[in-house]
Amino acid sequence: MKRIILFIATNMAIMLVIGITLNVLGVNHYLDSNGGIQMGSLLAMSTVVGFMGSFISLFMSKWMAKRSVNAQVIENPSDPTERWLLSTVQAQAAAAGIGMPEVAIYDAPDVNAFATGWNRNNALVAVSTGLLYNMQRDEVEAVLAHEISHVANGDMVTLTLIQGVVNTFVFFFSKIIGNIVDGFLRNKDEEYHGPGIGSFVAEIVAQLVLGFLASIIVMWFSRQREFRADAGAANLAGRSKMIAALERLKMNHEQASLPADMAASGISGGGAMSKLFMTHPPLEERIAALRNAQ
Repeated sequence: MKRIILFIATNMAIMLVIGITLNVLGVNHYLDSNGGIQMGSLLAMSTVVGFMGSFISLFMSKWMAKRSVNAQVIENPSDPTERWLLSTVQAQAAAAGIGMPEVAIYDAPDVNAFATGWNRNNALVAVSTGLLYNMQRDEVEAVLAHEISHVANGDMVTLTLIQGVVNTFVFFFSKIIGNIVDGFLRNKDEEYHGPGIGSFVAEIVAQLVLGFLASIIVMWFSRQREFRADAGAANLAGRSKMIAALERLKMNHEQASLPADMAASGISGGGAMSKLFMTHPPLEERIAALRNAQ
């Protein structure tokens, strides 16, 4: 969940910076012709900017993830737990047909793990100390298999492509909204000298609002990929181990109040609106899906 939120936040920040830069450099002037937008040019620029933001986020994902949680990559294992982690990930990566990821541990009380990276052979798998302390090894093995399945499924690349398409339309429609606002504010009798401050402010606000709404699409994909990663983990580590790991997560969340970052995911459920912004499906749904799998 942390990785997805970080990816989206980084992407939106990059998009915002690019939009402001284009306005400051006067690029908008070249998209306008007497106050009207050249749709073909705008769509082309929106595509370039949209995918630029998402791919920059993808290439930064591993670096950002490490620093956001202060993850310590295991290079020379110092104890049996670290040696077991490395050997388990190595075996699962070989079974999944991917390159050996970096393996890291980060200090956090929450039971969590994540995988990220720009391709299947250059990934990072990180686990929290809370996960290592609160789960049995069979359950940790299943969690690792779940993360390895994310990498093997190419989920980060697919997420990037979806985010790129979403970005394209956010940038495209924010420019149109800015142009409409500029038209309302501009004196019809004065000579047109390019978009004004009203257009600039309207575009920034529209990017933020449309970006927030568009995240619903990204969150929907994130929930679907969790079911696929659970199924992949069942194949790599065994269905019973994956179910046990999810039940352990469910028990931990029921016994303790959720940290702020986990509460944001609404993992224990919630109303219809909150579910639209969940990065993960409710644990009971994931457990049921595994039990009902043929």
